[in-house]
Amino acid sequence: MREVIVFNQVTLDGYFADMNGDMSWAHKQDAEWKAFVQENASGGGELLFGRITYELMASYWPTPLAMKNDPVVAERMNHLPKVVFSRTLDRASWNNTKLVKGGMAAEIRKMKKEPGKDMVIFGSGSIVSQLAQEGLIDEYQIALNPVVLGKGKTMFDGIKEKLHLKLTKTRAFANGNVLLCYEPMA
Repeated sequence: MREVIVFNQVTLDGYFADMNGDMSWAHKQDAEWKAFVQENASGGGELLFGRITYELMASYWPTPLAMKNDPVVAERMNHLPKVVFSRTLDRASWNNTKLVKGGMAAEIRKMKKEPGKDMVIFGSGSIVSQLAQEGLIDEYQIALNPVVLGKGKTMFDGIKEKLHLKLTKTRAFANGNVLLCYEPMA
């Protein structure tokens, strides 16, 4: 069975984006972090997005600037299959993207039963909180950044019941980031 994995960066005060949706604080370019991001992106799979993150990603990764700044990740982002969940988008124009207009939880349950590689969510806080409440996320990979925003958006906004998670892996980086991997407790 395919798994759903979340990879998000968060600040020390728990935000994955500021109040305007900006995540520029998360873009560190030191060699160790860049190598990790490239290695992590090489796992393949299917990318899952909400509309806001999809539009942000689709406005950058297919551009010449992305190919210049990070050709390895850009190539993978552009060629991997993608699904965007949105009730408001009319079409998804980024290469290899399928648009799903409704029934996200049911669609994910169906996709998990299909053959293939795991599915990965980047950003998309509303998707994370909705799927977490449905018990559909199998792993949370959280990169904790040594930044404090004071205000912002959490990826668990709207959670109605506690999520009990167990730590499965950690890794500290020289840039101050700490990767924390969790799985839901049974």
